[in-house]
Amino acid sequence: MKPDTAPQALLEAIDAERMLREVQEWAAINTGTANIEGLARMASVLADAFSALPGEVELVDPATVTAISSEGREYEKPHGQHLVLRVRPDAERRFVLTGHMDTVFPVDHPFQETVWLDEETVNGPGTADMKGGLNVILHALKTFETIEGSDRVGYDVMINSDEETGSLASRGLIEELARGKYAALTYEPSALPDGTLAHARGGTGNYSITFTGKSAHAGRNPHDGRNAIVAASDLVLRIKALETDDITVNPAKIEGGSANNVVPDLAILRFNIRPKSTDAMDRFDGELDTILAAIKAEHEVDIHRHGGVTRPPKPVDAKAQRLFDLVKACGAELGQQIGWKSTGGVCDGNNIAATGVPVVDTMGVRGGAIHSPNEFMIVPSLRERAALSALVLAKLSTGDHL
Repeated sequence: MKPDTAPQALLEAIDAERMLREVQEWAAINTGTANIEGLARMASVLADAFSALPGEVELVDPATVTAISSEGREYEKPHGQHLVLRVRPDAERRFVLTGHMDTVFPVDHPFQETVWLDEETVNGPGTADMKGGLNVILHALKTFETIEGSDRVGYDVMINSDEETGSLASRGLIEELARGKYAALTYEPSALPDGTLAHARGGTGNYSITFTGKSAHAGRNPHDGRNAIVAASDLVLRIKALETDDITVNPAKIEGGSANNVVPDLAILRFNIRPKSTDAMDRFDGELDTILAAIKAEHEVDIHRHGGVTRPPKPVDAKAQRLFDLVKACGAELGQQIGWKSTGGVCDGNNIAATGVPVVDTMGVRGGAIHSPNEFMIVPSLRERAALSALVLAKLSTGDHL
């Protein structure tokens, strides 16, 4: 007979020591987004681990992604495979749970090992962001499968290899798996070490604009040249002037030029935008096209635009709020105090929300200092968050909560 969803029963069903051991083993595998070999090794380990669930595990090739080199040439960037697990694909009610295996630490980064900071805190690469979260997914689902009625619903698990660089090689896969799902859970670490969830999120977009002018001697015939850096600088001032309360613009880097006595014929401007609303995102995109056309005419340069919004803003509508409320209620049953706050950060939850599916995207471990060598995970949160997800899934499996 399957156990009930009593909080104590859920907690007792979870092997906390095994969870910690697995996270430490996974954190020892370097999975910087550009480390294709390390990502392949991690994907294999995860495939073995998730094969314990009653579904089919598949490794999916990344979508083609291009970038602009410092020479202004477009080139293809390699990425690792993504893992997908499909359980009961024919079920009428289905969920999607997502996470990422990549970290921000390249293979030659000095931060490669886990160490104990105190009896409840481990410092290590990816422990919070998000190998701890991946382990929560695994053990939450193992626990969920023991609950009466779990076999009436289905779910997909997607673990991508490129979240830390914007999920460009997995965005289509995320959207495909999200569409039509009843609800989604994503396993970024909590917004604060106390377990606070991220609520509404802004969006983000990255652009590379290439300017091709005409070189000339800076002393003999400068007026015969067409200065690409001047054109790029003009764009910096114009896009910065587009900032309003609902969007920020960060010109990050200008590349190009050569000797001081040569009019530069190449410049590349790279910049980031952070729209707080879809209207702001669309407005900027249209205004950018108008500005680029004006600069091309005024400076007599060729312009190539690359990139755009990769993660749209994530507002919290009524349906999504009901999912947050359910997570909070489940936390209360388990003795966990769950709150939330809006954040300027972005994640795959933005892309899921854009499909119209309600999502809570910080269901991972409690921790902090992510993207730095001080990254830490609060160890008891492994068991806490696994029990929380198992209970949320059990509630979502019955009735009409959303």
